[in-house]
Amino acid sequence: MKGNSVRLFTIVGVMLLATTAFGFDFSILEETVSEHTLDNGLKIIVMERHEAPVASFVTFVNVGGVDDPKEYTGMAHMFEHMAFKGTTTLGTTDLDAELKAMAVEDSIWALLRAEKKKGLLADSARLAELQQAFDDAIDAANEYAVDNAFDHILEKEGGTGINAGTGKDQTSYIISLPSNKLELWMMMESERFINPVLRQMYRERNVITEERLQVLENNPIMRTIDAMASTAFSAHPYGISIVGHMSDIKNYNRKTAADFYARYYIPSNMILAIVGDVNPKEVFKLAKKYWGRIPYGDKPEPVATIEPQQKGEKTVTLGDPAQPLFAVAYHVPQGTHPDWPVIEAIADYLGSGRTSLLYKNLVKEKKIASNVGVFAGWPGNKYPCLAFAYVMPATDHTNEECEEQVFAEIERLKEELIPVEEVDKIKARAKAGFVRGLRNNLGMASQLAYFENAWGSWRDMFKELDRINSVTPEDIQRVAKEYFTTENRTIAKLNTVEG
Repeated sequence: MKGNSVRLFTIVGVMLLATTAFGFDFSILEETVSEHTLDNGLKIIVMERHEAPVASFVTFVNVGGVDDPKEYTGMAHMFEHMAFKGTTTLGTTDLDAELKAMAVEDSIWALLRAEKKKGLLADSARLAELQQAFDDAIDAANEYAVDNAFDHILEKEGGTGINAGTGKDQTSYIISLPSNKLELWMMMESERFINPVLRQMYRERNVITEERLQVLENNPIMRTIDAMASTAFSAHPYGISIVGHMSDIKNYNRKTAADFYARYYIPSNMILAIVGDVNPKEVFKLAKKYWGRIPYGDKPEPVATIEPQQKGEKTVTLGDPAQPLFAVAYHVPQGTHPDWPVIEAIADYLGSGRTSLLYKNLVKEKKIASNVGVFAGWPGNKYPCLAFAYVMPATDHTNEECEEQVFAEIERLKEELIPVEEVDKIKARAKAGFVRGLRNNLGMASQLAYFENAWGSWRDMFKELDRINSVTPEDIQRVAKEYFTTENRTIAKLNTVEG
């Protein structure tokens, strides 16, 4: 064990030193990864790292905001919240009484919702009566709930970093634990997806409405970016915020959430990635014991809607007393497309950090902007997506000044080849960032799960440096000409107006 620990430490060290080497060989590290698929379709990926008696666990579910049901946008995000509410045996003081109280909640909500749907014809007295009854039912059901019961057990056993996140493409549940708590994690994690109880759902729905208000509706910058997405995507659900439309959130019900769970939270649509001081054989044995209880289900179909080709510049303008903002987005292919490393290289060169071209030109030299940024893969990259740039004008400068400079630099990419030494710097930063993300167990587990889901095999992760190394100045010029065009862009502006 000790010798193996030294060997792995050396491998990781070599990785960090080799970020500038062409075609770095990951084959030695790849040998430490094992995989197994249960009969029900659940894929388990394990990487052994025995430097310390800890392990990180990622439950990766191939569902995100892009899969939200019509009229219930934000449901993927909502279910992520509900996954922490416990099970039939955890999180309640009296399950039978709680289930009865929850049934009362659901029945009153159905009546209240039906009355609300009458719109202007709704009976105001009846609405007030039902609303009060519904609020009382929520309070009654909540009497049986034990808050944070799931987290508390894991934290008591040494769990750290307990969290979850919903993106447009996926939902991930993460935790790090002492490695001798492997079976505890297997039992609890499988249990919350086998026997979930959607308790406190209507209370949590109110939490999410407040979250939307704070993060989106009361945030002018995020509101502008959201408007840019909905303008850029006329058909594909990438144009809808992860948190969902407010009217949809307010209409959530327990049955819709349960149906969503039953469709997407199935073994064939999930990946377990575990990295740390564990034995793969033991992991696979425990996975079969606990996760093997879930029956097989057919993997859901991906989103069928294809965004039509944009054939003209789009513009959306908002006004607010806040600081102005200029943003522009270009349609680009998905993350598995051969041009993807080039698109990321362009984003890095233009606006990644204080050494980037736009930061140096607009912030440091011309001083017309206070901040800039460029990103690829927004709001996801499982499907064709956006590369977008934003600029915050400096005091006494305008969106139009910044717009002119951004477009000038993009045009220069099409007309002139980037010097080879600049491309080498882009590659060095990309490789360093990629390898840096693999240094800790959680980062490695997350990447293994991502590549397994996106590319069909975690082994493609070990080809990432080769993909980065393949980028040439000619590639950058070609891709800029193909995708970063006037007719393919959507402009969003936040103009300062008096309140």
